[in-house]
Amino acid sequence: MSADKRLEELGIELPAAATPVGNYVTTVQTGNLIFTSGHGPGQGDGPLYKGQVGTDLTIEEGYASARQVGLCLLATLQNALGSLDRVKRIVKLVGFVNSAPSFTEQPAVVNGVSDLLVEVFGDDGRHARSAVGMVQLPGSIPVEVELVIEIDG
Repeated sequence: MSADKRLEELGIELPAAATPVGNYVTTVQTGNLIFTSGHGPGQGDGPLYKGQVGTDLTIEEGYASARQVGLCLLATLQNALGSLDRVKRIVKLVGFVNSAPSFTEQPAVVNGVSDLLVEVFGDDGRHARSAVGMVQLPGSIPVEVELVIEIDG
């Protein structure tokens, strides 16, 4: 099934594509690979959380934030590619979690993005992944994610 149709079937509306807040671009293409800049959660699906997971936020709130990040990444990809149907494979995901010093459940938080990608792309959404804890993220966002995507053409 087409990724664009799958979004419609899931009732998912993507937020507006991110715009850079500094001297960078949101995506870079080299050959048939697209690399995204780090994305944080944006407006759209649910509340916009701030703070550290394990101190200010629960794992579930971190997961919800990670899902929001995934929606923002999909919006950026759709903007860059014209259609998510051009995505051949999600290759790599790197997730950064704003974590309390003793928090060790970063993978459970980053599953919010991973689960969304599999919902939208099926087996082509399964990816290699890193999920790491950070002492702080810009603007006190709970999660930041970057992707490497293989595209058709």
